Amino acid sequence: MNDREQLKRSVEAQARRIAQADRDRPTLLAQTVFLGTLGLLFVLPLVFGVYVGHWFDGHQPGYSVRWTMTGLAAGLLVGGLNVYLYIRAH
Repeated sequence: MNDREQLKRSVEAQARRIAQADRDRPTLLAQTVFLGTLGLLFVLPLVFGVYVGHWFDGHQPGYSVRWTMTGLAAGLLVGGLNVYLYIRAH
């Protein structure tokens, strides 16, 4: 009898966990917002880095893309770090 009661409690607990997992499943809207946030966290530092680099290059005599490429690399690094930290936090 004891084994039967223990099995019954174990199955009931598993059924409750499955039902709770079904209720906690993220909706399509929540997943879309999450992916959109990831995109912004990556793209905004990238665009900002290229913009500032291009602005610096515009103040240099002659044609140069040195600061633009540096801004691109910095934007990629910061954007990637943003995405990593955001995913890790969730």
